[in-house]
Amino acid sequence: MNRKVGYAWRLREVMARRRIFTATELVPLLRDRGIDLSASQVHRLVSGTPERLSLQVLAALCDILSCTPADLVATTAENAGVRKTGTGDLPAPPAGAAKLRPRPARILPGG
Repeated sequence: MNRKVGYAWRLREVMARRRIFTATELVPLLRDRGIDLSASQVHRLVSGTPERLSLQVLAALCDILSCTPADLVATTAENAGVRKTGTGDLPAPPAGAAKLRPRPARILPGG
């Protein structure tokens, strides 16, 4: 059985709980911890969902916000089984499939 995993990036939510409301407030706090990111990079980190993130940045964010990685990343996992149709195990035939089937020959007498 296949599993579908996903995650939700909750940085903005955790920042708001700590009364940090803009990405620009985060830049000097990160710099104090040796993370030198531009304002636009921090803005993308706050406003979007990163696909990759260094552990140094994650550790710095956790230190700044007094949280754990689990507070910043909410994971989900669910079974991604085979979709079943309402008619049983076989999928419905495509529309117009009847036109593609051959018709039986009709033999006429005296032909």
